Amino acid sequence: MTIHRLDSRPAGSQGVAVRSGPDVGLRQVTTDQLKTVLRQLHRGELQCPLTPVGLAALGLQHQSERILNAMRGLDAAGVRAVLVSTLAERL
Repeated sequence: MTIHRLDSRPAGSQGVAVRSGPDVGLRQVTTDQLKTVLRQLHRGELQCPLTPVGLAALGLQHQSERILNAMRGLDAAGVRAVLVSTLAERL
């Protein structure tokens, strides 16, 4: 098994290895924001695949890059699966 470091700190440095850079998954998207996306998807008010315009209509334009990095090109079932699993991990 190969272990890959996720940051540039030397091995043995204090702290937990945290992925750095522009794509950190959905960590910086709040739980309430993810719930908003899921709610609108269930209501049929959000079309998939997701777009920056669709996310801006929900007031999430500032999170669109993070959300799209995780869910770009997914159909509704795929987006729903990502959201439900992410929310389940957080709650």
